[in-house]
This record gives sequence, structure tokens and C-alpha cells, in this order.
Amino acid sequence: MKGNKIIHSRYNKHELFFDDIIENFDTKGENFGNQDRNSLKLFQLEDKTVNVKSFRVPSIINQIAYRFFRKSKAQRSYEYANKLMDLNIGTPLPIAYYEFKTLFLFKKSFYISEQLDCELTYRELTTDFSIPNYQAILRAFTRFTFELHEKGVHFLDHSPGNTLIQLNNGDYKFYLVDLNRMEFKTLDFETRIKNFSRLTTHKSMVEIMSDEYAKCSGENFNAIFDLMWGETLVFQKKYHRKQQLKKKIKFWKRY
Repeated sequence: MKGNKIIHSRYNKHELFFDDIIENFDTKGENFGNQDRNSLKLFQLEDKTVNVKSFRVPSIINQIAYRFFRKSKAQRSYEYANKLMDLNIGTPLPIAYYEFKTLFLFKKSFYISEQLDCELTYRELTTDFSIPNYQAILRAFTRFTFELHEKGVHFLDHSPGNTLIQLNNGDYKFYLVDLNRMEFKTLDFETRIKNFSRLTTHKSMVEIMSDEYAKCSGENFNAIFDLMWGETLVFQKKYHRKQQLKKKIKFWKRY
């Protein structure tokens, strides 16, 4: 199987270390995070902890597409992380990506980045309203999202688990993860507000984010809230319909 790799110049001297952990990924490292679709593991490198994401082998159609026509999720994650850093947008430092292919098919790929310690993710904001300075954090997150939009970043996976939050005694810092689905372009008003639709089911949070986005953008609060809440409801309806369909498929597979 043919292999391809790109390693950040800052980490070139550790190439053999990365080769080893990729080759022995199944037997080394510490499992980390959600393992449902892709595998995440942590490895220690001197005084740094590195995060290695192993993307599962795609469907046969995507094996052909990634082999010949599209960039892999690992390559996109690496390139988008570098793009974000060029734009001064927070994300864990990208280290490397690895790809493995046959003559006609794409197989496994891996994305490696520095592990980033954080106190919260956005997800905790959706479940614990007693977090100190809760509203200030949520408003700061909204300003961060406005900054993304102003810089032409459309983060298609802008969902609860994909923003890490460092509190820094009130100087809140935000870092994006799970980067393989992004667009870089000028965003119109509707696209900007729809970008909030996957973040929460709570109307109170949508009201706060709408208010802060209105302050940042100069747009009308009611127009923002109506669109943001409406798109949130649309997304939730689609999400629950999809979950019900998955349950039915699992049920019928048993028989």
C-alpha cells in the first residue's frame, strides 16, 4: 500500500517517531474522546502531547473519489488548520498528515496535531447554565464566530463539541477542532446566521447569541433571532428524523 505524508517543518526531526506511531496506531497510545466514527489517541513527545486522529476507511465510492478527485479529510484538516493560523484564528497546532492508498483506492488517513488543554468546550455551555460568567463566555464565543465570518471562514461543522474554550481569567480564547469541512469565502447574512443552527436547542442561548451578533454586525436583532431560531428548529427536526431512521435500520438488521 502506497503511503504519503507531510510533516510541519517544526517537527521534521521527529519524523521517525511519527512513522512509528502511525505504523503501530492500533497497539500504542491512549484512547481519547469520542471513538464512534474515527479513532483519537494521545502520544507523549518530549514535553508535548500529540493528538492523532485516525479516519476510518471510507465507502467504496469515496475511496475512488479520495484517490483521484478529492483531498482526504486528513489533508484538508492539516491545510485548513494552517489557513486558520495564518488568519490568527485559534486551532491546535497542525503537525502532520498521513495517507495510505492502493493503485485505485484510498484507504486510511491520519491527522496529527498538538493536544490543547482547555477548561470547557461549547457543549458544556448547553448543559450547565451555572458555569461562572456563563453569559460573558457565550457572548465572547459569539464575537469569535463573528470574527470567523468577517475573515471569510465558513466552519461547516460548527457544532457543540468542536470549539475548545480556555478561560484565562476572563480573557476567553477559542480554538476550532474537527476541521475537515470548511469553506473560505465572503459570507452573506443568511449563511452567517445559519452557521449557528447546530449549536444548541435552547432558545435562551439563541437570544443571547442573536443579541451579541447584532451588536457586532449592526444588523437588526429581530431579523437575526428569527432566522437563527428558525434554522435551529429546522436542523433539530432533520437531526431527530435521521436518528429515528438509524434506529429503524438497526432494528430491521436484527431480523
